[in-house]
Amino acid sequence: MANQAQQTGLFNQDALVGILFALLAAVGFSAKAILVKLAYLDRVDAATLLALRMAFSVPFFIGVALWARRQHAEPLGTRDRMLVLVLGLIGYYLSSFLDFLGLQYVSAGLERLILFLYPTLTVILSALLTRRAIARPVIAAMAVCYAGIALAFVHDAGAMPHGAVLGASLVFASTVSYSVYLVGAGHAIARIGAARFTAYAMIVATAASLLQFAATHPLGALDVPGRVYGLALAMAVFSTLLPVFLLSHAIRRIGSGSTSLIGSVGPIATLVMAYAFLHERLSSVQIAGSALVLAGVLIVSAHSRRAPA
Repeated sequence: MANQAQQTGLFNQDALVGILFALLAAVGFSAKAILVKLAYLDRVDAATLLALRMAFSVPFFIGVALWARRQHAEPLGTRDRMLVLVLGLIGYYLSSFLDFLGLQYVSAGLERLILFLYPTLTVILSALLTRRAIARPVIAAMAVCYAGIALAFVHDAGAMPHGAVLGASLVFASTVSYSVYLVGAGHAIARIGAARFTAYAMIVATAASLLQFAATHPLGALDVPGRVYGLALAMAVFSTLLPVFLLSHAIRRIGSGSTSLIGSVGPIATLVMAYAFLHERLSSVQIAGSALVLAGVLIVSAHSRRAPA
């Protein structure tokens, strides 16, 4: 009995650590929009900010790539190299750039809600690829999601009337891009390995970001306030590297389903941080829209986990 109690205590402790890691990962990912908006106060543009964030992140991913290469003796085949190249460009570079552009026009709260729609888009893309009909409860849940986005957009259109449509469209395009990446990455990750695939894809995205900056900006564009460098570094550490680690450890302790459920606090965390640090106004319309999006996405995600592969 004592042995069993000790095992239960260890299990509970491990589960609590997993829950804490999942929460911290969700908050870390959610803080990215806040950091981007704060950097924009110093009139830095999206391409420069993205290049700085990726440049600060990439040394870590190069280290992971070197470690993963030693763990996997077999080199990547031509097909896998093309997958890494294409998915790295779509999922990490294009998605991030569109998101950074969109944040110039919409609130951090609306941006996070739109990004949170990715499970609905992966369901639609998977259904198109497999030619499998989407269940009616899922269609109804997706309708609830997009009704919630419409309400949240009404809030932004009133608070930020200039460019709200453009900003929401850019962030939605970012979400589509990330969803394409998720649908395409599953089989590649199974063959290549999660760490190696992520590291290689991030290196590709960093190269694309730096090349874009070099082609469109003079070197003098890097002469930005030190505060921007600090925010870009914080983005790399607290909204990229640490959440990736925390998320993987959370999944190992409490499973992907529970981790995904806890991750739904992300949009709420963004709204709270936007109110606290950016002084973004909270309205009953925005709160109602957020509630609809969260409810719909949770239903879609739960049904997707139950659906046969």
